[in-house]
Amino acid sequence: MDEIFSRNILYWGKDFQNFLQTRNIYVFGLGGVGGYALEALCRSGIENFSIIDYDTVSESNINRQIIALKSNIGLKKTELFEKRLLEINPKVNLRIFNDFYTEEKNNEIFIEHPDFIVDAIDTLKPKIKLIKYAKDNNIKIITSFGAGNRMDCTKLKTTDISEIKSNDQFVKNILSKLKKENILNDLPVVWSEEKAKNLEKIKNIEKITDKNGNKIEYIKFTPASTPIVPAVTGYIMANYILNYFYVNFYKTTL
Repeated sequence: MDEIFSRNILYWGKDFQNFLQTRNIYVFGLGGVGGYALEALCRSGIENFSIIDYDTVSESNINRQIIALKSNIGLKKTELFEKRLLEINPKVNLRIFNDFYTEEKNNEIFIEHPDFIVDAIDTLKPKIKLIKYAKDNNIKIITSFGAGNRMDCTKLKTTDISEIKSNDQFVKNILSKLKKENILNDLPVVWSEEKAKNLEKIKNIEKITDKNGNKIEYIKFTPASTPIVPAVTGYIMANYILNYFYVNFYKTTL
C-alpha cells in the first residue's frame, strides 16, 4: 500500500483502503464546490473518476477555487485537474469530458454505472436533468443547493431533500422543478440555512458552443461567493460519500 495513504489506513484499515481504490466517482462541475470534493475523494485513495466541466479558469475564480491561480487563467479546468490528481496519485484513472453537460450526452458519459455522482452543477436545467437521470437509473448521487451568496459555513446542513426548509429563491426553484419530476425524497442535499446576500444583481446571457458544435444559451445571475462556503460544501459532499462507503463496507464484512 502506498505511503501516501498510510494515515488513512491508521483510521479505517487496509481492507477499506483497498476497497476505495476500486470505487468509481463522477464529478459534474469543477468550480468552488466540485473541485474541493474531487480533490478530497482523490486524497482518500479513490482511483477512478469521470470529470465533466466545459469551463476555463478566470480571474474571478481565484478567491474560492482550488485549481485557480494567476498562472492558470484561461486554461481548461478538466486538464488542470488531470495534472493535479495524477500528481497526488499516479494510479488515478481519469475520464475527461471538457464539455457542457446536457441530457443528450448521457449515453456518451455513462458508459458504466458509477458508485456515486457529485452534482456541483450551478445551472438549473442541467442540474435537474442530471438528478433525474441518476434517480431513473438507480445511481447514488449527492447534490448541492447553492453555496453562493453566503459566508457562514456553520449554517450548512446535509439532509434528505424532503427535510429542506428554505426561503431561498434558487433552492425553491430547484425543489419546484424536482417536484414536477416526482423527486421528493431519497436525495441527499448539502444546503444552507443562512439567508442569501448579494449586493448587486448581475444578469448574464452565457453563450456556449459544445464540442459537437451545438450552440447553448442560458441566463445566469452571477452570485456573490466567498472563499470558505464553497470549499466546505465540497468537503461535506466528499465526507458524505466516504461515510456511506465506510458504513456499508463494514456492514458487509462483519
